[in-house]
Amino acid sequence: MRVSLLCAYMLLLMASRLRAVSFPEDDEPLNTVDYHYSRQYPVFRGRPSGNESQHRLDFQLMLKIRDTLYIAGRDQVYTVNLNEIPKTEVIPSKKLTWRSRQQDRENCAMKGKHKDECHNFIKVFVPRNDEMVFVCGTNAFNPMCRYYRLNTLEYDGEEISGLARCPFDARQTNVALFADGKLYSATVADFLASDAVIYRSMGDGSALRTIKYDSKWIKEPHFLHAIEYGNYVYFFFREIAVEHNNLGKAVYSRVARICKNDMGGSQRVLEKHWTSFLKARLNCSVPGDSFFYFDVLQSITDIIQINGIPTVVGVFTTQLNSIPGSAVCAFSMDDIEKVFKGRFKEQKTPDSVWTAVPEDKVPKPRPGCCAKHDLAEAYKTSIDFPDETLSFIKSHPLMDSAVPPIADEPWFTKTRVRYRLTAIAVDRSAGPYQNYTVIFVGSEAGVVLKVLAKTSPFSLNDSILLEEIEAYNHAKCSAENEEDKKVISLQLDKDHHALYVAFSSCVIRIPLSRCERYGSCKKSCIASRDPYCGWLSQGACGKVTPAMLAGGYEQDTEYGNTAHLGDCHDMEVSSSSVTTMVYDGKSSLESPTRWST
Repeated sequence: MRVSLLCAYMLLLMASRLRAVSFPEDDEPLNTVDYHYSRQYPVFRGRPSGNESQHRLDFQLMLKIRDTLYIAGRDQVYTVNLNEIPKTEVIPSKKLTWRSRQQDRENCAMKGKHKDECHNFIKVFVPRNDEMVFVCGTNAFNPMCRYYRLNTLEYDGEEISGLARCPFDARQTNVALFADGKLYSATVADFLASDAVIYRSMGDGSALRTIKYDSKWIKEPHFLHAIEYGNYVYFFFREIAVEHNNLGKAVYSRVARICKNDMGGSQRVLEKHWTSFLKARLNCSVPGDSFFYFDVLQSITDIIQINGIPTVVGVFTTQLNSIPGSAVCAFSMDDIEKVFKGRFKEQKTPDSVWTAVPEDKVPKPRPGCCAKHDLAEAYKTSIDFPDETLSFIKSHPLMDSAVPPIADEPWFTKTRVRYRLTAIAVDRSAGPYQNYTVIFVGSEAGVVLKVLAKTSPFSLNDSILLEEIEAYNHAKCSAENEEDKKVISLQLDKDHHALYVAFSSCVIRIPLSRCERYGSCKKSCIASRDPYCGWLSQGACGKVTPAMLAGGYEQDTEYGNTAHLGDCHDMEVSSSSVTTMVYDGKSSLESPTRWST
């Protein structure tokens, strides 16, 4: 017994030392927005207020195309006109309904699935061109796809199989996009979810895929995003790390790359399979004597320009069985390319440690190059590659180095809370001079964080947590469990100064800023350091835009210096029905007593 207690004490001591040395500290938010205030924000539920008989939304995805937001859920896709500013409820302008046939639902139930699973959950909504959109649904565990007209949501054409294009189960992750007229998809290709696949179909040429059941290529992946960039399509996902297997089961974050002109291999090697598939680890970690890793990618952006550099920004968390922690890391596309041009990793025997492949052991043309480009410019198609090159990439898809984050550290970390961060959206041109980057991050707890990012290593300031917003609406979103509070997706609508926050049963529209809440308290306004807010010449805090470059406002986003300003005590702001209290330069934004519950 004494030995057990001693062991437990030593483990606790080690854990506390590890936490003290490696675990980063959290910054307190400059402002908090509680539920009593945020509950005023408009909500979309997929059904009118008061109608509880209709099934819940079961949100799957949302996509902004010009001035329309498309929201996909169970059996339906809704369109929201972003030019119409809602007051209490977000009303869809159109609705696409695609339900599974009775026979499909019966077959689903016969396979042992619950009736709530035997519906058509829309998992793919990808524009083919300006007029047509490709839509796929789980269709009661029998995935199918259709074309619809983008503007009218009218069905156009025949149904085609969703196999390897759409998952069977709504809970399975997937991605899809069109590039050069071909559909690239990443999902599972069988009912049991044992065959994970990155697949290309439609358009010219034969279909290509990853090797079936080869854990060196992909192992139990969660696909999160795909982007087209240059000659390649990139896939971002997390998976079980094969290079870590001898040390126990761990999840790593990955970026994989495929040539758009890949035609597959020869009849001898990699026929109808990718000849250019490479993958690398994404390293989101806090540097120090012992690195602290955030290994699990949760969400990542499209390519955005940060300081003129093509960049992707992702939110990462610690392993599920670890201390909860989250971080936001940015990666330049140049750094990703450098890793793909670097050394390969290999395991010579099933029990050996993974090591780098010596450069003189890498065949020519270099595996992973695109035919007719760079080191493979002498080859017309990938079918012509030598067997040696094809055999090498078949057994060596993993790069040795990991992709480092910009500035070799996260932009932001959150480690002193029980929840993890789950979704991300980035405004890279915030403020009247459009020179600030603001990150919005969703969480498991229904909280949205608003962060002013440090994007330059020459900046005198670290990233600043501007606001902590309790976004989830308990009354309108009908939570059935704690999982329903999780932020699934974020969509920025910069033109209308709004952020759409998606939960399983609702989507909430929140403004990017709450400048009017500071009212006539100049100290609160300046101390907020919000690039969207400024002290206006009219004597009130308000939203600032690029159109106001000529002046007429005060703002101190860099420092929030209020030493020369007096405090504003117990000041009620009538315009927003909220009381602003300022103590020591910090704002607490509370609802008046008439809103208390």
